[in-house]
Amino acid sequence: QVQLRESGGGLVQAGGSLRLSCVASGKIFSTGAVDWYHTMDWYRQAPGKQRELVASSTSGGDTNYADSVKGRFTFSRDDAKHSVYLQMNSLKPEDTAVYYCNVDRIPLDQYGTTWSGWGQGTQVTVSS
Repeated sequence: QVQLRESGGGLVQAGGSLRLSCVASGKIFSTGAVDWYHTMDWYRQAPGKQRELVASSTSGGDTNYADSVKGRFTFSRDDAKHSVYLQMNSLKPEDTAVYYCNVDRIPLDQYGTTWSGWGQGTQVTVSS
């Protein structure tokens, strides 16, 4: 049906930047309108820790960030490409984690069928 694929992770020194991408592909019912998802979230999970919400954005454009990343991370999207991004600046070693995108309700048809799910994750490692 639909797949989410993250990319853009890697190894970076503290203070550096990375831009993560999350592309949705498959049977997406889209007329080119903005609402190709209900909400799109970025999560991260560090070794031995619970998965935590980093950024959450609605189709209407309201975005919230975890306190730990406010002012450093920025969510953006390209609706024509069914893609969302997470620009990460001023990275810190504590940002090291696997980053996942998660979508709520991508429309699959005109009858209201939707898909929600996760990508496979991309590793971000920040060295001190």
